[in-house]
Amino acid sequence: MKLRKLNRSVHRDLGYFFFGMTIIYALSGIALNHRHDWDPNYIIQQQEFNVKMPEKTEEVTENFVMALLEVVEEEKNYKTHVVSGGRLRIFIEGGSVEINLESGNAEMETVRKRPLFNQLNFLHYNTPRKLWTWFSDLYAGGLIILAFTGLFIIRGKNGITGRGAWLTGLGIAIPLFFLFLYY
Repeated sequence: MKLRKLNRSVHRDLGYFFFGMTIIYALSGIALNHRHDWDPNYIIQQQEFNVKMPEKTEEVTENFVMALLEVVEEEKNYKTHVVSGGRLRIFIEGGSVEINLESGNAEMETVRKRPLFNQLNFLHYNTPRKLWTWFSDLYAGGLIILAFTGLFIIRGKNGITGRGAWLTGLGIAIPLFFLFLYY
């Protein structure tokens, strides 16, 4: 009886303690699983427009560039610009604007961090420092303990000797099936 009570207590307390980590890894894991559909770390936006260009390349000055950026409300993000090969390239904070000097066709691309997912993925990729790595390893160990203690929470026909055995076997068989199918 004492062993069952200890098992439930360990399972419960680890579940509470690692709740936050489980949510972090679950949300970022879902996002990373679908990275072929969308970029979970960044929002990339492209906008096309047309501008009236001066007749001479020498007239493409910083004042002209700032006036262009004012139209797309990016003047405060200006870094620098380059005129080369019939194109004007304007570098802004978090993106760039490229303009064909002859046609005036312009394309602006901006990149910004996707809120929440960028931070969650940062933790999931384990890019922080050694202390985070230790905590992540502790979490992984905690998941192993949670898995084993969870097997023995319920007794009887719904426990590990009954329905629980079938569900546990299925939970092991499905990943093995996909391993053999794709690997």
